[in-house]
Amino acid sequence: TGTGKEVFAQAIHYNSKRSKQSFVAVNCSSFSKELLESEMFGHKAGSFTGALKDKKGLFEEANNGTIFLDEIGEMDLSMQTRLLRVLQEREIMRIGDNKVISVDVRVIVATNRDLYQEVLRGGVREDLYYRLNILDITIPPLRERKEDIGIIASGLLPQINERMHTHVSSLEEDVLKRMQTFAWRGNIRELRNTLEKMVLNVQYGTIKMEDVAFIFEEMERKSHSAKSAGGLREVCTLAEMEKKMIQQALQEEEGNQTKAAMRLGIDRSTLYRKISKML
Repeated sequence: TGTGKEVFAQAIHYNSKRSKQSFVAVNCSSFSKELLESEMFGHKAGSFTGALKDKKGLFEEANNGTIFLDEIGEMDLSMQTRLLRVLQEREIMRIGDNKVISVDVRVIVATNRDLYQEVLRGGVREDLYYRLNILDITIPPLRERKEDIGIIASGLLPQINERMHTHVSSLEEDVLKRMQTFAWRGNIRELRNTLEKMVLNVQYGTIKMEDVAFIFEEMERKSHSAKSAGGLREVCTLAEMEKKMIQQALQEEEGNQTKAAMRLGIDRSTLYRKISKML
């Protein structure tokens, strides 16, 4: 979360042949099943309470362009079935309508979960997973690409200046080096938040260490608190440890429960009961 998945999706769209068409984004975790269905596929007037007029869905809005579905792992199974049909048939049907509408849309999805593990748990349809997973792009967390902090900050500063009506031009080298020592658990979202604090405090010119040292002190305190909390979490309960071992065995055996049970030294029926409790 916070690595810039939507920005990456926009980069794909605006550097493609579809760039002059619409880019539409929707967060699947922000809507109930019913609302998400209406948002994505549209509805006819009178098809449900509150549907006062016809509404185009986001797939129609994105026709010939790109639709970005964030947090796809949160989508209800029945909605996954409808999405699978759209991907296979390239057509949609509004709620309350019997008219088929053809669509030509590039679909980009994102998740902060391991979708293959979600398939094993039954939370994601296997056929949908393979339909979506044509090209898999992993965006690493900011802590694994700290050399990008300066580049990202340079891109964010003009946006922050415009919103806050400030005139901060750059970061002092010592400030940038100090920023590269942090883990950035909140990724680019946390980086933006930190830059906003710095810009608000400086307002003009270059951000210097003496201007923002107190911000780094606050970040250091939070980092120590997080490490302390993380240290406590390292002592797993037996149930947590068992769950991790089962997930690892299933992953190593590519979902084959019989082989996973043999790897764990238990029979298949025992493994099945334990997986059922985990779901």
